[in-house]
Amino acid sequence: MDVKQHCVRLSVKPSRGLVDEKFTILVQNVFPGSYLTIHALHQSEEGHSWEAFAHYTANATGTVNVSEDPSLGGTYSGVEPMGLLWSLRPVPGNNPGLRLRKMNVQTPMEVTILVYEGHQTEGFTDQVPLAGVVVERWYMVPGVRRIPVTEDGLTATLFLPPGPGPFPGVLELWGGGGKLVEYRAALLASHGFASLALDYLTPKITMETGKMVDNEYFERAYRVLEQHPQVLSDRIAILGISFGACVVFKFAVYSQVMKVRCVVAISGIHEQPLDGTIADILAHYYKNAAKTRYNEANEVISRDLMLPITTDPAFKVDVGRLQCPLLLVVGEDDQNWPAYEAAMDMKEMMERAGNSHLLTILSYPNAGHLIEPPFTPHSRSSLYRTTITGKKIIILWGGEMVAHSRAQEDAWRKMLAFLRENLLGGIKPAVTSLSHL
Repeated sequence: MDVKQHCVRLSVKPSRGLVDEKFTILVQNVFPGSYLTIHALHQSEEGHSWEAFAHYTANATGTVNVSEDPSLGGTYSGVEPMGLLWSLRPVPGNNPGLRLRKMNVQTPMEVTILVYEGHQTEGFTDQVPLAGVVVERWYMVPGVRRIPVTEDGLTATLFLPPGPGPFPGVLELWGGGGKLVEYRAALLASHGFASLALDYLTPKITMETGKMVDNEYFERAYRVLEQHPQVLSDRIAILGISFGACVVFKFAVYSQVMKVRCVVAISGIHEQPLDGTIADILAHYYKNAAKTRYNEANEVISRDLMLPITTDPAFKVDVGRLQCPLLLVVGEDDQNWPAYEAAMDMKEMMERAGNSHLLTILSYPNAGHLIEPPFTPHSRSSLYRTTITGKKIIILWGGEMVAHSRAQEDAWRKMLAFLRENLLGGIKPAVTSLSHL
């Protein structure tokens, strides 16, 4: 008898959840010892198809439990409950340099989980699956409010958690690619933090005037958060990723306006002209453009631009003056910034200054630059449009898929704990879960 003649059952629980929430995939009612392929398929907002797949053998009860049973091959191997998400990759035939990012956080990321007979590696669309389930992965739990912010010349979005508040706040700065990127802020709001995602490289005011924002732009954004009636004005953190982390260091140490309770910096460096604007900082980095390297695939390696770490105090944020807790998240295989070397230098600076008790470093071997929320597919390299020239290039971010995925999961859990500890005294905020709807 053929497996197809059985009524194969496939369940994914929860089938509707947050993107950082684990699920359980269970295949039942197949013959013991059957070879099966479990396949994940996702259509990105740009219209590109992404897939992951894994090979399994049903146990003596005719069951495969992805949380307990090992994958014998495919896009990942071993026992990996969330491997079908973090190993997603573009379906062969797509353009090179793709990166999977959710830009519309008001809709879910939909993933179709399918089961096929045999150990398949290609041609899935030409075959009839034994069973299938559509899974929704959300960045916003019900009740999170998304509020565009345009006052004071800002281009930003405020996400407020469910309920009356007041809530601790997080000002979030993305990296050098520009645009208003909202998904981390939306996810933070789903965990109880009022989060303001700020576009500071390509905001409306810059697009209209051709001039980059000044330092006051960031302080105006901080005040919007600080003065909001549903935000705890004395419990605000700033969080930066990549170039945004570089900016965060400066304001955390020198700003008279931003009185932050803690700082999170992901994959950033502290070198910059201390009296400069965003334009000055970018110009400082690009003056070393001759240090750019290329690998055999012609992918850009830019980590050497800021090496060796400067010893000139006029071009290095004095983190020894920092008065609040700092969490550094770095990948040791970061090929875009020398984030690990910068972290070690900041550690020495803070030890000399006597404030190293404020520093926590999460350093991950074989992780790259793009340390995203959990289960986000790893992009070792991707297409990137430079801020200054607008030229499209393929940048090498670094990282090895499994190690990088582990780092993302670990860093996110510890980052949430760090924010709760420093903004709420360790109390976990009560938020709605998608799992129970």
